Amino acid sequence: MKFVLVSVALLLVPLSGAVAQQDSSGKTLASTIEVFVFPADGQDAQQQSKDEVSCYNWATTNTGSDPFALVKLEAAQQRDTESAKKRAATAGQGSGARGAVSGAAMGALIGEIANDDASGGAAWGAAAGLISGRRRGRAASQNAQSDAERQGQAQQQSTQAQIGNFKKAFSVCLEAKEYLVKY
Repeated sequence: MKFVLVSVALLLVPLSGAVAQQDSSGKTLASTIEVFVFPADGQDAQQQSKDEVSCYNWATTNTGSDPFALVKLEAAQQRDTESAKKRAATAGQGSGARGAVSGAAMGALIGEIANDDASGGAAWGAAAGLISGRRRGRAASQNAQSDAERQGQAQQQSTQAQIGNFKKAFSVCLEAKEYLVKY
């Protein structure tokens, strides 16, 4: 029993200092943007918090990027990409019917010229047009989906580069204030 009480007391002592360093969500400003900061010059939690806010503002001004706004932008870009991919999936709809109609017309013309049988030519032309139209529609849909995916990836890479530049600026500022920083 005595061992359990000593163990619990030893666990609670380090936690009491950690709570003072964190905000209500349990994270420091730096840790919310996945930057890890250690006070190399003995700064207390309150000073570290002030320095982080100061460096956050400096980095936002100097990079033109706010990581919290960029995270929201990134989520919106992902939604837009998924929406564009869904629209692209419907790009080829109706291609088979259009192909069948044009194939029937061409088949009727060729059938009439070749052997005075427009209806037989129209049937063969409609079948060929249907198959050809569906293939073209499927290819158009796949191309549109690939284009939407590439565009979404390019946007995501740009946003990630902006976040990376912000983290560099934030880290440089904190390092100038005698903190060890890793991200």
